[in-house]
Amino acid sequence: MNIPSNDPSLRSWIRTPKDSDFPIQNIPFGIASWNGEPPVPATRIGDTVIDLSILADVGLLDDLGLPREAFLAPQLNDLMVHGKQATRALRQRLSELFQEDNATVRDDNALREDALLPLDQVTLHLPVQVGDYTDFYSSREHATNVGSMFRDPANALLPNWLHLPVGYHGRASSLIPSGIPIHRPMGQTRPDTQAAPVFGPTKQLDLELEVGFFTFDGKPLGQRISTAETDDHIFGLVLFNDWSARDIQSWEYVPLGPFLAKNFASSMSAWVVTLDALEPFRIPGPVQDPEPLTYLRTAQPGAFDIHLEAALAPEGSAPSTICKSNFKYLYWSMAQQLAHHTVNGCNVRCGDLMASGTISGPTPDSYGSMLELTWRGTKPLTLSNGEERKFIADGDTVILRGHAEKDGVRIGFGILSTKVLPAIPFA
Repeated sequence: MNIPSNDPSLRSWIRTPKDSDFPIQNIPFGIASWNGEPPVPATRIGDTVIDLSILADVGLLDDLGLPREAFLAPQLNDLMVHGKQATRALRQRLSELFQEDNATVRDDNALREDALLPLDQVTLHLPVQVGDYTDFYSSREHATNVGSMFRDPANALLPNWLHLPVGYHGRASSLIPSGIPIHRPMGQTRPDTQAAPVFGPTKQLDLELEVGFFTFDGKPLGQRISTAETDDHIFGLVLFNDWSARDIQSWEYVPLGPFLAKNFASSMSAWVVTLDALEPFRIPGPVQDPEPLTYLRTAQPGAFDIHLEAALAPEGSAPSTICKSNFKYLYWSMAQQLAHHTVNGCNVRCGDLMASGTISGPTPDSYGSMLELTWRGTKPLTLSNGEERKFIADGDTVILRGHAEKDGVRIGFGILSTKVLPAIPFA
């Protein structure tokens, strides 16, 4: 009898460190390479990366509705295009192969040698080839904080905010995986409102603590995905840092929205944690008042209890945790975001990315951006090495983490780490 892949009693024959984000109940998906070989789909248990192309080559992943060539692709799209039932069956098969009493791989020394590698010998890549990327603005606390700073605090939320998930379409070409540094962006700013704008590196580089999700293929153009159908169209989640240059943003965004302040880079974690793996952590979200219009109402809880945190490490210094938040604080759920995105007939495709927007909580230590944590630079943070920060400095590394925990099982994302390098000067 097959044991469900989320069963808390499951144990793997692969050694899994205590408090690992990747027990056998996780089975995330990513793209990995080693020894100069091309990148291929992989999963991870503990600190061991498992090459799925090797398992497919010996027939262990047959009869799942997934062709063997999909396991040789340099992105997960070739697996995702076969839909929820196929990827769910793949996760279940992998769970069975690596349970402690399954000898199929465990006792085959040659196969184990070929398919299993230590994490520190592996290079991780962007897991999905993203066609379109949408960033939402779904944290009420974040939207209220920003509205209070830039507008009348009594009218921090614009009239539409409590009626629909606000979002914008971002730039997919500048999405990067964890470990890839970014250069400080340059652009126009207007520090003196009585003078002409100036050009140069941003002085207000900021992080945004977010979670993103990837879609399977949606419906044809002109059709919509209802909130009852959204789970069938969501593959999995990643940690996401949608970098922002606040001084560039404040000058350029009216009347159309973010442009150079946002399109220079967005970072994501390397492992896609499936929606199925996170199902045990589903909880009710915030009470929505006024009640949403009919197409945005949901029959099941739409939030997930995922602990999130951000840390900042100056060059040569240990990281300092600067905020602790939670995915459950989002006012608008993933189901509502996807339903709203498609209600006008917009079609989503396999590999599209939807990001949550900054996830801030109700207390100052749970704010998900430096803009809020330092209240637009008026309340600098003091790091563990004694340095102060209003925004992010050159040489700083921003580290995001996230995990859910229940019944002795911890499901996490690993880390999302990005170092900030100085701006590239004009030649």
